Amino acid sequence: MNPAPPGAGGEPVPVDPDVDLHVPAQRAETAGARLLLVLAAVAAGGVIGALARYAAVRAWPGDPASAPLVTLGINVLGSFLIGVLMVPVAEGHGRWSPHPLLRPFAGTGVLGGFTTFSAYALDARDLLARGEGAAAFGYVAGTLAGCLGAVWAAVALTRWALTGRPGAGR
Repeated sequence: MNPAPPGAGGEPVPVDPDVDLHVPAQRAETAGARLLLVLAAVAAGGVIGALARYAAVRAWPGDPASAPLVTLGINVLGSFLIGVLMVPVAEGHGRWSPHPLLRPFAGTGVLGGFTTFSAYALDARDLLARGEGAAAFGYVAGTLAGCLGAVWAAVALTRWALTGRPGAGR
């Protein structure tokens, strides 16, 4: 018999999979008025990220009849930056302790607003609608490989930069 999913028996559903709501210090991150601070940080970061994406699309509009390379580039760059950000934030290196609003502001807000799964999906659909199945497959697979490769490279490079050892982590 499978256990009931979180929330089914009245227990709290995690807001963030990284946060253990049974740990008071982690639960306090979004308690009371702090919730409004987290939401404000995400919203402010989201505006900045969305404006940066808009500026990139305006600066390099691309040809509507070709592969959407600007969206691909934005998503790969954003994935790289997420990898850079998450090493010190999630792993903590040395004595540096990030501000508790850094991850919601920069990760969820700025980089979440900058990268765009919706444009990626719409671009793939448009390629398929134009009968460019091979280009759509290449775009979908290339974005997936590029984004995962960018995160992997960023994590490795950031760990090396912070520790002086390649692959050094937790």
